[in-house]
Amino acid sequence: MVNYNKSELKIGSKVRIVQKQDQRSGTLTEGVVQRILTKSPAHPHGIKVMLENGLVGRVKEIL
Repeated sequence: MVNYNKSELKIGSKVRIVQKQDQRSGTLTEGVVQRILTKSPAHPHGIKVMLENGLVGRVKEIL
């Protein structure tokens, strides 16, 4: 999977994230970005975001 840079993400983007409790299984959750939580321009495990439904996780795919 591709690690995205913060500049590639926009609020309102449709993404798939992996939540903390799903990191071992790799289960992805789909949603729309409400907030970008990672401060740095890139992160080795993915940019952390909050979705509109309140779930938090690291971006694995931009749809």
